Amino acid sequence: MHELPQQLVNGLLLGSMYGLIAIGYTMVYGIVQLINFAHGEIFMVGGFGALTVWLWLPGGTTMWVAIPLMLIGAIIVSTTIAIGAERFAYRPLRGAPRLAPLITAIGLSLALQQAVWAWYPNAKSSRTFPEIPGDSIHMGSVTIQPGDLFLVVAAPICMFALGWFVMKTRVGRGMQATAQDPDTAKLMGVNTDRVIVVAFALGAAFAGIAAIAYGFRYGEVNFRMGFLWGLKAFTAAVLGGIGNIYGAMIGGLVLGVAEAMATAYMNDIPGMDKLGGQSWADVWAFVLLIVVLLVRPQGLLGERVADRA
Repeated sequence: MHELPQQLVNGLLLGSMYGLIAIGYTMVYGIVQLINFAHGEIFMVGGFGALTVWLWLPGGTTMWVAIPLMLIGAIIVSTTIAIGAERFAYRPLRGAPRLAPLITAIGLSLALQQAVWAWYPNAKSSRTFPEIPGDSIHMGSVTIQPGDLFLVVAAPICMFALGWFVMKTRVGRGMQATAQDPDTAKLMGVNTDRVIVVAFALGAAFAGIAAIAYGFRYGEVNFRMGFLWGLKAFTAAVLGGIGNIYGAMIGGLVLGVAEAMATAYMNDIPGMDKLGGQSWADVWAFVLLIVVLLVRPQGLLGERVADRA
């Protein structure tokens, strides 16, 4: 029998990664009404950016020195790709029908995936990620692995920092104004182009942080990881209320816990023994989305316009 507290912690850790990626979807949608399906690949290239920094570091570099440098590398790569995509792929289509940028996003997603596959050394197989040194932390029946410590620290810091930025800074208030009414925001002196670039950059930075957490947790990165994780993060954003930055994290946590519980306990239910295990984890994530949208189409928290930054 699986320990409930341990599965709950596993789900919260998994959901935190979904939430960090989902913030990128929801911030961009909240401002420009665009579902950026290339965001999963932004997450993926962030992981390879961090890995590249690790491979460039001289031998003997400790992880406590390497982690901040890897974090910087992941954020730089993710934000550079995201800002470039906004400037050259999405901005020219801002006045086009919504289907045009959506198709562009899908094409960009495939292009990024194939670019890493073709040009990154040995990317056709999973690349081994460095391990965080140290022993597991035991709290009663709950065990937290060293690879999860980065996520335990990073996820709450990111959420509190984002909340402060959106509510307290001038750019954050500009993001809220642009999300509510872009035309009026322009009349009030808000540089909406800059606001949109900041939204792309912040979402990409969080995706890069999530990519490092993924690498430390699973011990590898690969060029395919962005597709499924991006799809699940989009599910989390819709689950929480697409366009709602707090809903993105709540949706991620709910999705992660539901996935962990289904994976662990579905085999224990009589007659359901074939529907548990890791192979069904992805299925239950989308089943949960369907159920929630049937009951509450606007998501768990809905679209609060003032928070759609």
